[in-house]
Amino acid sequence: MTGPTRFPAGTSQIPQQRGERLRDAAVRYAEERHWDVLSGTWLEAVDGVERCSCGTADCPAPGAHPTGRDWVNQATGSAVVIRRMWARTPRASILLPTGRTFDALDVPESAGCLALARMERRQVELGPVTCTPGRRMLFFVLPGAAAKVPDLVRNLGWPPNAIDLTARGEGDYVVAPPTRVGVRGPVQWARRPTAANRWLPDAEELVSALAYACGRERR
Repeated sequence: MTGPTRFPAGTSQIPQQRGERLRDAAVRYAEERHWDVLSGTWLEAVDGVERCSCGTADCPAPGAHPTGRDWVNQATGSAVVIRRMWARTPRASILLPTGRTFDALDVPESAGCLALARMERRQVELGPVTCTPGRRMLFFVLPGAAAKVPDLVRNLGWPPNAIDLTARGEGDYVVAPPTRVGVRGPVQWARRPTAANRWLPDAEELVSALAYACGRERR
């Protein structure tokens, strides 16, 4: 698996997000996966440096977060509306609300890679998986995982807060490829959405391997 593209600290320029590519990816997510999509912030050149369109100098997720508080109600599965969104802001990030057609299990990249390799060897049916420039991996699962995961982790012998495994559900979102997060680089697919993984697994099918990997990393 190819790791995320990283840029050295202090880099003043990064490749611009291609508007057409972002729009086409957003439309594809809606049409092929039936995922709701939202256009987020974007990167703007300010004095030769790429900064978040929100205007916050120390934005924690530059060019990759919602533009307003009412973002939940702005997400849509309509390709027509999505095209309009990116016509207004062609370089906008692609955000996918969780808790609707999928939730996401969020783990450190090192633990995610270990768990992914183990599950692939065991031929576990997996959904799409993203790898972020913040060194996190997100495993897409059926909705409802956010409510289940604390008890699932506890049943495996771990207090829920003892390992770095969380679930993103209703009211949250994930950043989708090929969105770039400031100078850190792009979000990438570790496992792309395909016809083979259209049917998502339940969180219960993945939590054991993910918890084991997170626990091993903690030790």
